[in-house]
Amino acid sequence: MTAQRIYDTVADDFSRVNDLIIKRLSSDVPLVEKIAQYIIESGGKRLRPLLVLLSSRALGYNKDEHLKLAAVIEFLHTATLLHDDVVDTSDMRRGRSTANARWGNAPSVLVGDFLYARAFEMMVELQNLKIMDVLSHATAVIAEGEVLQLMNVKNPDVSEDKYMEVIHNKTAMLFEAASHTGALLAGANGSQEQALSAYGKHLGLAFQLVDDVLDYRGDAEAMGKNVGDDLAEGKPTLPLIYAMANGSDDEKQLIRQAVRKGGLDDLARILDIVNRSGALEYTMERAKGEAKAALDCLETLPESDHRNALALLTDVAVARVS
Repeated sequence: MTAQRIYDTVADDFSRVNDLIIKRLSSDVPLVEKIAQYIIESGGKRLRPLLVLLSSRALGYNKDEHLKLAAVIEFLHTATLLHDDVVDTSDMRRGRSTANARWGNAPSVLVGDFLYARAFEMMVELQNLKIMDVLSHATAVIAEGEVLQLMNVKNPDVSEDKYMEVIHNKTAMLFEAASHTGALLAGANGSQEQALSAYGKHLGLAFQLVDDVLDYRGDAEAMGKNVGDDLAEGKPTLPLIYAMANGSDDEKQLIRQAVRKGGLDDLARILDIVNRSGALEYTMERAKGEAKAALDCLETLPESDHRNALALLTDVAVARVS
């Protein structure tokens, strides 16, 4: 119910963004349109465009360009998903087959490129150089985050600080860009611009840390992925990093070997180690800390339903773990 209240705050805007997304997906190449629509309509929460709508409205924005900006953010996000799934050789996302599983890697990569190009076309239409600066920088940082994560796959020596850098670049950066550009569009003053940029960053980190916990507690039906997917891919996420740092020598070696080889041969034993080590509780505390930091950033905004919705989002970020 709480999540629905957030969307209700910008229900008309949200509906118009969805219409605009479908309209701007049009292409003379049928396969481009088919794949783009498939991934766009695959049941995501549209959190990043939601941030654009709420951030701009929280500062009193009352024109229509925020709809286009929200669509730009969604296209950038969708392009990264298409490329991510190819890099990770994923065959399932949000409970459905990935585009690369259905149509192959090459079309998925090329349609991702199309979505990046369409996003930048629409970005130019906004005629706001500061917004273009933020989004072009964010796109580069996200790509760097992907490469960093790729370098860390099957590497059990990733530090907690290095892992936080990866999830900032790969995940939190687009949250940050969404709330930051929403503020810029609304003509925010310096302190409000800085606060909404930081809000998105902390919110994005909180969401990713909770996802890390859900990888050891969730289920495929609820999450659209399977328990242990990160381990299967050899990704050393925070629960594993913590468990290695705080477990016995034997436990540490078992996790290190599992990260190095990937796969789920030792999943049951590693789940037991992770649960007994306090790693999930530690990761959740980190997530709650980021959510609290996000909430604190809203103090500079005027009181409004949109500000309250942004505050509720910080609760939603951590409430996904029962």
